[in-house]
Amino acid sequence: MNMRKGVVPWLLAAMVVLMGSSGVAVAEDAAATVAITIDKTVINDGGTIKVSGRAPAGKPVFLEVWATEHTVRASRFDSDLDKETNKRPYIFYLTEDMPAYYKIFVPKEMKAKIDEEKKLKGKWSYSKLLKEMGAGDAFSIPPKAKIDRYQSSLMASIIGSRGDQLPTMEDKDSRKRAMQLTKARFRSIDKVFGADIDLKPDGSFTAEIKIRDGLSPGKYNIVAVSDKKKSAPAVFENKIEFPLVYMDNAGTSLNIFYPFMLSLCVAIFGVLMGAGGGFIMNPLLLALFPALPHTIVAGTVTPTVLFSQGSGIYNYSKIKFINWKLGCAIGCAMLLGGFIGPKLTEMITLDQFKFAFGWILIILAALMAWQTTPGYLANNKKEQAILNEFKKRAQEAAKAKSAN
Repeated sequence: MNMRKGVVPWLLAAMVVLMGSSGVAVAEDAAATVAITIDKTVINDGGTIKVSGRAPAGKPVFLEVWATEHTVRASRFDSDLDKETNKRPYIFYLTEDMPAYYKIFVPKEMKAKIDEEKKLKGKWSYSKLLKEMGAGDAFSIPPKAKIDRYQSSLMASIIGSRGDQLPTMEDKDSRKRAMQLTKARFRSIDKVFGADIDLKPDGSFTAEIKIRDGLSPGKYNIVAVSDKKKSAPAVFENKIEFPLVYMDNAGTSLNIFYPFMLSLCVAIFGVLMGAGGGFIMNPLLLALFPALPHTIVAGTVTPTVLFSQGSGIYNYSKIKFINWKLGCAIGCAMLLGGFIGPKLTEMITLDQFKFAFGWILIILAALMAWQTTPGYLANNKKEQAILNEFKKRAQEAAKAKSAN
C-alpha cells in the first residue's frame, strides 16, 4: 500500500511535465505560423499593395500573387533536341487554365540571382530560379492547371497539326511542364519574379507589390509561404473602366481608342495598296502593345481585314479594277493557307514569329522597290498602261471638277 502511495506523486509529476511540454509545443506552433495583412482591397487599373506579415524567424518568405477570376491559354511546342535520345520529341503542350496574372515575390537579398539569370535572355530557366532561391513551395497555382499534350511530327508541325493526344502526365512531370508553360506565357523574368520583400531576423516582413496597369480586372490573391507553411490568402480587386476593355483570350486590358486610331490610318494606306492593311497592323500591334500575345494579334488582325477588304472590293469593282478569274484562283490558295496558318502560329515562339515575319516584309519591300525603278517600268508595258489609265482618269476628274 505504501508502495502505491509512493508511485502516485511520481505519476502526477509526470503528467504535469507532459502537459507543460504539450503547451510549449502549441505555443511554438502558433509562433511559427505565417500571416499577412494588406493596406487596401481595391485598386484601379493597377497600383501598389503594401503587404506586411510575420513568418518563422530566420526563414525566407515568398509571396505568391495571382488573378483568381480570369485564366488564359498557354502553349509550348517542344522541338528541342533531346541529348539522351538524340531525337526531337515534337510534343505540343497546352493549358487553358493559366492565371491571367501570376508572379512570385522574393526577398530583396535574392535580386542578384534574378539579375544573373536575366543575362541568359531567352534561355533563362524558371525551374532553376525556383530551386536556387528555395521558392519551390511558392509555386503552387500553375501546377494545378490541366495540361494537355499532343504527339506531333516534323511534317505535322510544318502544316500546323497538333497530332495525337497523349495520356495524362504524372504530377512530377506535370509540374515541370507547368513551369515551362508559365515561362512561355509571360516570357519576361520581371513578369513572373520580383525581389521586393524586406525581411527582418525576427520573421516580420513588409513588401510593396506593384500591380502594373493593363491587367485583368477582378479579384487577386496574395499568399505568403515560408518554411513549407502558408498564410490565409489576402484578397484585393483590380477595377477597370471604359475606354479600357479587357480581352479574355489575351489576358490584358487595353485602351480601345489607341488601336482604333492606328487602324484607321493603316486601313487607308493598306487599301491603297490592295492589301487591306493586315501585314502592316501585325508588326505595329506587336511593337506598340507588347502585352498582346503574337497568336492573338495574328488571329485578331485576320478577321478585321474583312472590313477594309469589303469596302475596298466594293469600290474597286465600281471602277472595274478587279479580275475575278485571277482573284478566284488566288483565293483558293489562300483558303488552303488559312487552315494551316493558325495551327502553325501557336507552335512557334514570339521570336520565331518576328524573325519570319520580318524577313517576309523585307523581301516584299525589296520586290516593290525594284518594281518602281525606271528600268523595270520601261520594260513593263502593262505597268505603263495601268499608270497611264490612272493619269487619264485623274485628268478627267480634274476637268470635271473645274467645269463644275
